[in-house]
Amino acid sequence: MTPHARLNRVSLTTTASRISGVPGSWGRCALVAAALASTLTLQGCEVLALGAVAGGSAVVAVDRRTTGIQLEDKTIEIKVGQRAKERLGDKGNVNVTAYNRAVLLSGEVPTEADRAAIERAAAQVENVKGVVNELTVGFPSALTARAADGIIAGKIRAKFIEAADLSLPAFKITVEGGVVYLMGMVSEAEARRATQLAAGVSGVKKVVRVFETISAEEVLRLRSRADGTR
Repeated sequence: MTPHARLNRVSLTTTASRISGVPGSWGRCALVAAALASTLTLQGCEVLALGAVAGGSAVVAVDRRTTGIQLEDKTIEIKVGQRAKERLGDKGNVNVTAYNRAVLLSGEVPTEADRAAIERAAAQVENVKGVVNELTVGFPSALTARAADGIIAGKIRAKFIEAADLSLPAFKITVEGGVVYLMGMVSEAEARRATQLAAGVSGVKKVVRVFETISAEEVLRLRSRADGTR
């Protein structure tokens, strides 16, 4: 964990509204299109680096996690997913999202016992530092509902790309039944801004913040590292 960072989970009920605003450049247009096109990918599978060619130039976004941590997070997602599959088979829908070794569990499981067992299994996976269990007891969501969630996630990504004061790869976005889960290493100001933008997307019922809060100075340091400066 980054020094002096803390993991926060805050749930905010929101009133949905339509998307407004237009991209400020061709580069942003290309990235927004890429974000919207990504809505058909599986939930929990985030792009670590986005690239788009516009006017002959490439736009590259950089993840705030080290490469090693990114690989660890992907390994954690695979291992926790396997343990959930072993427990439930095809009787549930469990999505695993890991960011900086913190695990978010979302989706549906048959019983409360399954919910607790999967949380315990996730906590026992190597390198996991914490688990946020947002699993609900019930039938697996329909494919149409999951597709709608994917569209919402794509619109939120587009909003973040358009925002000059946010960096999309600093966040992981998961949507379940219209509930938006935001993870990432961000400052308080970035957390507030991201929440505001996500809440304004049509179809969003609630925003749950699962952030690791860092200082504004740490954000600048991470940006400098990404830029190759000191």
